[in-house]
Amino acid sequence: MTNIIIGCLLLITFVGFIVFVMRGGNVMIGFLAMALLWTVIGGIPYKVAITDIFSQPAMDYGSTIMVIVFGSWFGRVLVDTGIASAISAQTVKVSRKRPVLATILICLVTAFIFTSSYGVGAVIAIGVILLPILQSLGLSKNVAVSAFVLSIGAPMYVNIVIIKQLQLFFPKVIYSAKYLKFGFSAMAVQMVVVIIFILLHAKSIRKNDDVQEVADDTPKVPKISYILPIFPVFMNLVFQWEPIPALMLAIFLVLLTTGHLKSYQSALKIINDTISKAITDISGLIIMLLFLTMFSAAAVKITARFSSLLTGIVPHSPLVIALIFGICAPLALFRGPLMFSGAGAATAAVLAGTGFFNQYFGFAIILVPTVSIAISTCITQSWNLWVVEHEKLDVKQFLWTGVPFGWVTSIINLLLAVVMFK
Repeated sequence: MTNIIIGCLLLITFVGFIVFVMRGGNVMIGFLAMALLWTVIGGIPYKVAITDIFSQPAMDYGSTIMVIVFGSWFGRVLVDTGIASAISAQTVKVSRKRPVLATILICLVTAFIFTSSYGVGAVIAIGVILLPILQSLGLSKNVAVSAFVLSIGAPMYVNIVIIKQLQLFFPKVIYSAKYLKFGFSAMAVQMVVVIIFILLHAKSIRKNDDVQEVADDTPKVPKISYILPIFPVFMNLVFQWEPIPALMLAIFLVLLTTGHLKSYQSALKIINDTISKAITDISGLIIMLLFLTMFSAAAVKITARFSSLLTGIVPHSPLVIALIFGICAPLALFRGPLMFSGAGAATAAVLAGTGFFNQYFGFAIILVPTVSIAISTCITQSWNLWVVEHEKLDVKQFLWTGVPFGWVTSIINLLLAVVMFK
């Protein structure tokens, strides 16, 4: 009886956390408050809480933080050396004769760049180049914006910065061929949806012959460097390298091929500049994730309190729960209960704690609505907010344009997870 009462109190705070986040509450403070509340409600002893909730989990998470730091640094290096801009510029050379193809290529290249790049800084650097081009091809503002951000969202299925965050709840999930087979498949599904989205607006694209030229000051980099955004993933898949050495080698190759290692001073300058920007890009994220580890640890400790309630509520069938998550995927909007870096952290913690599903499947069904809905179509994602404000696009129009396509993508990818991880 006591466990049922405590379980009910935990569920009440769970719902309260969701409401708090969806009404614009600070997610970082929310995670810390939930860690404290669940520690107290769950009756975790004081000394255990100090060590096992608020100390050791954050210390243990240090290795993951390092991967996120190096991933952010690599993304910043790609932007500041001009590789990202140069790749983008190459895609518009076919614009005058094949504008629909050019639009598709721009979106594919955007996805390619963000397999490793991450953060609002990288999005701004690419967006100021590509968004005007997309609109000059004839896309209306809302279509251009949605195509662009959906293309940024798709590669988050394989982006190491995103994957490392969710591994907190599913530690048995390894960034290796087993996961990447699903990750690239899910990315491909979303890009197919983006292409369909573009083709649905092909008539308007063809109407416009006034295609904007790429700026003359686009950096000139060797074409061999164009393959480097995917290099860390390649090293992991082919040679089973760990993320940090793969990222370090990729950074070295970027600097080498772009001529930034010709002198000690120039190398030192770009290394210092990119590190500074990379850390700034993720500084808030790091603290938020450390608070999240505390909340996750508390959730793991009190899983038994939920068991009697969850056994009769949570479906045990992978197909059934995938369909439920697919239908409810828009609940990832506004950092809701299906976005793991929002209120969905509680959902992920509870789902992981039930042990009903293998960890790869649990990982996937939380990741899918987060990526295809929250990251790809929601205004609360930092770079989406920047794009919408930069283009002066109405928020409601932005949501109505992109969410239906993110929703369809979520349903397909959740079913894909059932097939690949059941």
